[in-house]
Amino acid sequence: MIRRNGLSLFFLVVFLLALAGQSIAGLGAYNDDQLGSGGDPVSWAAYVTSADFAVDVAENWQSEYLQFLLFIVVTVWLVQRGSPESKAGETGDRVRPGSPEWARAGGLRTMLFANSLGLVMGATFVLSWYAQSVAGTAAYNREQLARLQDPVTWTGYVASPDFWDRTLQNWQSEFLAVLSMVALSIYLRQRESPESKPVGAPHGETGTDV
Repeated sequence: MIRRNGLSLFFLVVFLLALAGQSIAGLGAYNDDQLGSGGDPVSWAAYVTSADFAVDVAENWQSEYLQFLLFIVVTVWLVQRGSPESKAGETGDRVRPGSPEWARAGGLRTMLFANSLGLVMGATFVLSWYAQSVAGTAAYNREQLARLQDPVTWTGYVASPDFWDRTLQNWQSEFLAVLSMVALSIYLRQRESPESKPVGAPHGETGTDV
């Protein structure tokens, strides 16, 4: 069972380790700021349940899910000659023995199933973006009050430079990563990886002849 689910388990473990490491490093940075401004340090439990930690986590999650959402949806229509990240011409929608029940059901259920990956990625992006905005508002207002300045509303924060600075920092890095994967995989190889073309494949070879 572990071998058959090794890829998912590996990324689950490294995700939890990275999240734990972020909480520890973030706590240290947060308490340094607290002491520097004359405040009291907080416990790990208080930090991981704070708006400051939540906004840092959520802003990374929303950018990752936006990356995958766009990649999933855009590759429906656009291709990149020579890249294994570009789709093949055959969609494989034909129902056959062993097909999922919703693929065989027809009607609305099949339509939803046929777009379920994009729908779930999109919903997760929206929810994590909203969580970032709510937690970001609380964290921003904590700093405002500490400086004896007026707090802002949720809509005021979402329209603020602070929110978009945080958001666009993450988006641009995700878009660059996808661009690098699409372009570099045309000319470079990684033996045995499903994300790479076979070592001997011509650079211009793709699943779609364009």
